[in-house]
Amino acid sequence: MSSWKKMDKEELERQYSPSRWSHRMDKDAVIEAHIKEMTKGTEKGRSVAQTMLDVLYGQGDVEKLDIYLPPNPSTAPALLIYFHGGYWQLLSKELSGFMVPPLAKAGVIVVAVSYALAPKGNMDLIVSQVRRSVAFIVQQYSTLSGVYLCGHSAGAHLGAMVLCTDWAEYGVTPDIKGVLFLSGIYDLCPIVHTYVNDPLQMTEGDALRNSPMQFVNTMKRLVGNCEIVVAVAQHDSDEFRKQSQEYYQVLLKMVTRK
Repeated sequence: MSSWKKMDKEELERQYSPSRWSHRMDKDAVIEAHIKEMTKGTEKGRSVAQTMLDVLYGQGDVEKLDIYLPPNPSTAPALLIYFHGGYWQLLSKELSGFMVPPLAKAGVIVVAVSYALAPKGNMDLIVSQVRRSVAFIVQQYSTLSGVYLCGHSAGAHLGAMVLCTDWAEYGVTPDIKGVLFLSGIYDLCPIVHTYVNDPLQMTEGDALRNSPMQFVNTMKRLVGNCEIVVAVAQHDSDEFRKQSQEYYQVLLKMVTRK
């Protein structure tokens, strides 16, 4: 597989345009269908769980959470935190309750996180917000059986940045027992050279500072025995598959290193 640096701009942007890789509908229709399904799923999630909406975790207008509580929670429930995708500039927590029904039935607390979308939020701010959101959440629950992270696309990137957080700065130690990252971006450098960066305005330095691939070596002491699942979709582009494969490989080296 060729390096992204050898691609012309047109091909690089095609590789990093997920909506153009659907085999069932065109790029505009697939985005519309995606939002429609998330909306329906979130409406169902809100109908089966007790909800606490727009809970503030910080000072900013968008620093809010939607919390979904199971009907019959245990004394030490599991907690799943979801970071939405949308290339750091689209979608919202209001569309992020679609996974709630089976989790609520299993007694899991689900939290959907809001963060500042570009261009109002830059990458440093967004990463800071999701880290603070996790610190806030775990401070609210003292008897959790474990914390689980989940993110899709840009949300997988944010979850991976949470994994390499130095929690001493936040005064908490989340018991992160598992993560699920779907079609994530773990090296932001290619993004700098695509249309995705127009609202983000990342420099190369910004991209490196916020790329999970740069911090995998610090994770072993931070996440302990956390189980990590890195997944791709059937029709993801070669670049998206490469991102996940390379992230998986460096994780594997980390856990097998003597």
